[in-house]
Amino acid sequence: MNLEQLIAVDAVVSTGTFRGAADRLNKAQSAISHQVRKLEDELGFAIFSREDYRPRLSSEGEVFLREATRVLDQFHQLQATTQELRSTQEPLVRIALTATMSLEPILIILGQIGDKFPNTHIAVATEMMGGPLARLMKGDADLIIAGLEGVDIDHVETTPVGAVVIRPVAHRSFPVAGRSGMRSRMEMQSYVQVIVSGTGGPDYDQSRDVLAGGRRWTVSDFATKKSVIMNGHGWGGLPEHMITEELKSGELVALNVEDFRPRHTEVFAIRRRDQAMGRVQGEIWRALQEKAGAN
Repeated sequence: MNLEQLIAVDAVVSTGTFRGAADRLNKAQSAISHQVRKLEDELGFAIFSREDYRPRLSSEGEVFLREATRVLDQFHQLQATTQELRSTQEPLVRIALTATMSLEPILIILGQIGDKFPNTHIAVATEMMGGPLARLMKGDADLIIAGLEGVDIDHVETTPVGAVVIRPVAHRSFPVAGRSGMRSRMEMQSYVQVIVSGTGGPDYDQSRDVLAGGRRWTVSDFATKKSVIMNGHGWGGLPEHMITEELKSGELVALNVEDFRPRHTEVFAIRRRDQAMGRVQGEIWRALQEKAGAN
């Protein structure tokens, strides 16, 4: 048994076919089939059932894959650590954050590491919707902090960072703010919904919670959205951390809108597996992992 065989098995499972695995690993399909067959001969059982059109894991293969995945994850981590140990302090680390989450916990980590590595420029960009993912996949960010929507898990490494709650609200003077009970979608169509435009472009569009057929204002960021809502010009979803005091004082009122319940999203630090980490980025990554472990 060797690492190449494990990588071949993982690629077949991830892509669903031997041809897909061959394309991913830039090898001939016959070479992938040979590696898997040789491994099966060594193990003494079939990893895949080949009765169907697509290879399907056997019961033994499912157990084997779980263990093989752990080995591959450890190998990838070892590669990253080795690369980091060889590297010097990089001149620039680029981080893209979802605008829905609070910056404070992340800024504490970045401040500590920035002091430790003063020669590294840390560039932080706040992005809307699919903006962080677009930056990562285009090579314009080394690390992002965002939700997992649209993320190809096979090609990235993740570590949990926290969670965000988006709650539909309106100013207390807004026509529906003082009414009890659920507001129907049809009723809310007559009022302006304030939405934030994404910065990821059409390929990374993550627009959601948009009331079809309703009146709408579009703004560029959550700070502007909050101002528009606070001035009574419309309603919309805002991150809870931005409106804690306003909800407590009653200046903003939480709305109960049909199909627009508060949305809870898990947020992760995400990096590409095919991009080596420099020394400073590695320090940031480990600090985020330690924070997740402490929570």
